[in-house]
Amino acid sequence: MSKSNHFSTKSVFGQLISLIEDSLIRKEVKKCDSDRYTKRFKTKDHLISMLFCSFSKCTSLREISGAMLGLSGKTAGFQLNHIPKRSTLSDANKKRDVLVFENIYHALLKQYGGFLSDSRIKEVIKKQVKIFDSTTISLFKDILEGVGRNPKTGKKKGGIKVHTVVNADEVVPSLVWFSEAKKHDHEFLDKLKYDENTVYVFDKGYNDYKAFERFTDHKTGFVTRIKDNASYFNIEALDIAEHIHSGVLKDEIIEVEVKKAKEISKLRLRKVVFYDRDNKRKFEFLTNLFDMRADLIAALYKVRWQIELLFKQLKQNFPLKYFLGDNENAIKMQIYCVLIVNLLLSVIKKKLKRNWAFSNLVSFCKIHLFNYINLMKFLENPEKDWVIDRDDGNQLSFDW
Repeated sequence: MSKSNHFSTKSVFGQLISLIEDSLIRKEVKKCDSDRYTKRFKTKDHLISMLFCSFSKCTSLREISGAMLGLSGKTAGFQLNHIPKRSTLSDANKKRDVLVFENIYHALLKQYGGFLSDSRIKEVIKKQVKIFDSTTISLFKDILEGVGRNPKTGKKKGGIKVHTVVNADEVVPSLVWFSEAKKHDHEFLDKLKYDENTVYVFDKGYNDYKAFERFTDHKTGFVTRIKDNASYFNIEALDIAEHIHSGVLKDEIIEVEVKKAKEISKLRLRKVVFYDRDNKRKFEFLTNLFDMRADLIAALYKVRWQIELLFKQLKQNFPLKYFLGDNENAIKMQIYCVLIVNLLLSVIKKKLKRNWAFSNLVSFCKIHLFNYINLMKFLENPEKDWVIDRDDGNQLSFDW
């Protein structure tokens, strides 16, 4: 077999870490003053250690420190200056402000967001479509209060709810907000920015007529599903043109009551009833987009499934069942590091001409994390080293 064509002077981990520029880390460290009172275990060492945890799917502090201790003398390739002990990493997770990790994630998103973007949806809608939803992660103890009834044992696990906004033309979160699992979803609506060039898409768990009125007053569009027990008045039935998708059963203007502290105001919205033949289900959508085609409103809501796939991708591929600290700061820090790893691997996947499943890409990087393979060359043509030169007269074939 011929000599490997995929050799690199940097390990796979070093190549992945190199996607994060030193200047970006220094800028955010200075902004947050996150190295104050720190002699050895600086923010960059902390970041690299936590990214190692996410890439290698470590499930405990002891596992991280033990695995990294075996890398003594090999850390120059991924710019780690100090290998942490278990207690050092535990203290850093508890005391270092998570804000610096949050800022690094958003700086990376700003750097790579344009590259990851797919502008086809924006070209059709002429507006930025943003999807938001939440997912609950169970915790091993009641650090943040969980949701639901108390079990018969009397012991109730904690839970953290991760509220996420994703631009429909991207594959990574653009905004993340954490809350206790018991908090109602609609409280997250106050965190959103109003913009007349934006349409928000979300499920009926976020129904809040006061928020819908604010959206409308600020000329910000939204599409959601109406609740089964919603109270409203039918105002006008709109005609459904022949060129509209036949799945549109009704298109009408309705009026809802917005109850405030001292008054009740009226808000006009649009209700679209759509029958999905694939799933054999009827959906009732609520929106303040009066000029958009009814079938396009149904299509916009279907885009919301993208965020469900993102949550599934994060939970299946990264260690979000095991947290490296029993405090809120450590948990948030670990989630942001997972988001950073997810972003870096999304950049790699987008760069590749060859179509790799995301889960396969994660598994490959975990297995070869400290092998000196040229990551991009290998992923583009992984079979290359299996083919023996024709001059040898023994060429391996993959055609069975």
